[in-house]
Amino acid sequence: MEYMNVKTAAQAWGISERRITMLCRNGRIAGAMKEGKSWLLPVNAVKPEDGRTSDAAIQEQTVKLRPLPIGVSDFREAVSDFYYVDKTLLIKDFLDTRAKVTLFTRPRRFGKTLNMDMLRVFFEKTDKDTSVYFRDKKIWGCGKDYRKHQGKYPVIFLTFKDVKYDTWELALNSIAQLLRNEYLRHSEILDGSAINKYEKQDFEKIASGSPNEVDLAFSLGKLSQMLDSYYGTAPVIIIDEYDTPIQNGFMRGYYNQIVSFMRNLFSCAFKDNRHLAYGFLTGILRVAKESIFSGLNNLSVDSVLDVRYSRYFGFTQDEVSVMLQYYGVEMKLSEVCEWYDGYLFGETEIFNPWSVINYINEHCSP
Repeated sequence: MEYMNVKTAAQAWGISERRITMLCRNGRIAGAMKEGKSWLLPVNAVKPEDGRTSDAAIQEQTVKLRPLPIGVSDFREAVSDFYYVDKTLLIKDFLDTRAKVTLFTRPRRFGKTLNMDMLRVFFEKTDKDTSVYFRDKKIWGCGKDYRKHQGKYPVIFLTFKDVKYDTWELALNSIAQLLRNEYLRHSEILDGSAINKYEKQDFEKIASGSPNEVDLAFSLGKLSQMLDSYYGTAPVIIIDEYDTPIQNGFMRGYYNQIVSFMRNLFSCAFKDNRHLAYGFLTGILRVAKESIFSGLNNLSVDSVLDVRYSRYFGFTQDEVSVMLQYYGVEMKLSEVCEWYDGYLFGETEIFNPWSVINYINEHCSP
């Protein structure tokens, strides 16, 4: 039998060499065989029918389907306008244990920010009824013992994902701006007499943008105290990507300054703070050598090695299968598994969500 190489077949069939290699690998071309690192095809091989959905068919099919949440990290936007993989049982698992402070460490692009925003929307007391974002989610069916926490706490929320500067001065100014914005978001506490005049002066100092480094280090602890006084309920503090400024400080030569500052900031916020309901942090790494969390004996660390929250960051195979069915490409499950089923978190096989979403968005081209 005569054979042709992948390049010749690609020219004859008008498709890419990469696509032909995938067809061979998946057994779609009868008689194809591998020689070394290359594939050979019978010269009389017939081009397989394209199992992928055509562009026109996909466009017609997805008119009524929700778009994929590429780059979406706002929980309310995700559940309202996009296809959302329900991770709300993370809330149940947390409330079952109620660790005072929890640190989640995961790689990039595994949904950390979206999950932290989910926690913010669930717990935060606001003028609007935010239960509408959870009533059709799994957490709502878990009973009133879990629902009673919805919308009951003031929340302090900071993300350090964009604190990436060349100098310590610029990094500190950026953090000061983030804290200023969060203070201003809670300016309602200035009304009335729940907090005294000295606390109001502390508030104004941060909000005015003229604090010193010590003021900033104490800012989260002071804001939590003022919120507790105003609402009669201790706040939830959420810090997303806590380690981004630290990593950048290491790369840019101001590691000692940023580590010292973050240690003081977190100590005031989380260590023996009686004005704290719960605390959550996310990051890629646990920075332990310099004891960022020195003395924080109430810290529970959940990494890729732990079991409890393993299914909430990234997609499980069942979630991927349901997603593929939703978009009418369920026959692609084996290909998705081959390309993107590369992680084991705890005891759970996990797919990279960024890769899976973009795979489907690119008409199932791996």
